[in-house]
Amino acid sequence: MKNTIHITSLGCSKNLIDSEVMAAALVEGGFEIVPSPQDAQVIVINTCAFILPAQEEALDEIFRMAQLKSEGRCRHLVVTGCLPQRYGTLLEEEIPEVDLFLGTGEVPRIATLIASLQSEQRPEQRSFIGKPDFLMNSSHRRLLSTPSHIAYLKIAEGCSNYCSYCVIPAVRGEFRSRGMDDILRETEMLAQGGVKEIILTAQETTRYGRDLVTAPGLHNLLKEMALMMGIEWIRLLYTHPASLDDALFRTISDLDKVCNYIDIPVQHIDDTILGSMNRKGDGRLINNMIEHARKIIPGVALRTSLIVGFPGETQESFDRLLAFVRETRFDHLGVFEYSKEAGTRAATLPGHVPDQVKKLRRGIIMEEQASISRQINQALVGSTTEVVIEEPSDLPGHDYIGRSRRQAPDIDGITYVNAGRRNIGDIVTCTIVEADEYDLFAEEKASGSG
Repeated sequence: MKNTIHITSLGCSKNLIDSEVMAAALVEGGFEIVPSPQDAQVIVINTCAFILPAQEEALDEIFRMAQLKSEGRCRHLVVTGCLPQRYGTLLEEEIPEVDLFLGTGEVPRIATLIASLQSEQRPEQRSFIGKPDFLMNSSHRRLLSTPSHIAYLKIAEGCSNYCSYCVIPAVRGEFRSRGMDDILRETEMLAQGGVKEIILTAQETTRYGRDLVTAPGLHNLLKEMALMMGIEWIRLLYTHPASLDDALFRTISDLDKVCNYIDIPVQHIDDTILGSMNRKGDGRLINNMIEHARKIIPGVALRTSLIVGFPGETQESFDRLLAFVRETRFDHLGVFEYSKEAGTRAATLPGHVPDQVKKLRRGIIMEEQASISRQINQALVGSTTEVVIEEPSDLPGHDYIGRSRRQAPDIDGITYVNAGRRNIGDIVTCTIVEADEYDLFAEEKASGSG
């Protein structure tokens, strides 16, 4: 009987890919991955530690799984990823229920390290926290946890921007790109496995290739990926406003397979706050970049992320941010309340904003964005769009839940579709018939109509 392992993956899509690599390595090592922690002899929790709420979520999950261990259902509890990489052996005393703590660089060794727990010569060492220098490649198999028609693809690892609020360089290392040929090999393998939508991810996708001798550039990578048979949609996440350029915009516009969708976390618009954040580029650059994107890419959908309550954010600088949101009219927008993170330069800055003010400011922007999103979505009524079928729907009058090219999985809205008999992963042409703040409602377009 094989040893059974359950993996819980927390945090972002980049973390999810690490979990998928670990899952494949464990299967190759003779373990069996099971969907329920109740059925697992070993539970692995791959953690995020980007901001305090993510750390709290990780700790809550660890203590929840430790309860299963105390009840005898689970023999070993393993915590991997950013939390142990950030806090190292400090966690050993705080959480004695955990048998192994593995940093972000230990992904390839997970099967060996877990097997050592079950050997007669079980090591006394509980933490393995080395340099965060792991960079996956196409030889690292993945056990996909996304629907079979979707896969995230990590084109680079780490970050060298050193934003003053961010711990990523400490837990993920300096920015390093994968070779283009290697990325294309993985793309081909994913396509052969039935994947239709590739979602490119990294800490900063727009920096891709600049550290390589050949310096291929993201726009050239997109051109090569678009030639791959079987891939229908390519989506771009985590771009940086200071690294976007017209060459990339023209590539997105020219290639049918690349979705007219760009995720651009701008964080703020006030120049003083951007300077304190150590962000590359100022408010003028951000506005110019958005103007160029919309001029070059017809109907581009723009997503952004903002931080409110950063140290030194006055009412005036917040009002400037709110005006920016109203004027720019992003299609999708998320807001984070600033989180004071130990070891970051921002934690030492003067002018920290009270929690209740941060919460209020976040609510104001989200309320404004809900109105903007509703207006943008309702303007789409009557238009024709492609929709990928994701799952059956229980909403009367709509057979399926899907997504348009304007909607990324998990972070944006969805499209309810009334269509004929369809399979999961089918891409159908639809007419938008209704819309609300975040979701669209569509009818499959009759063949030959229009």
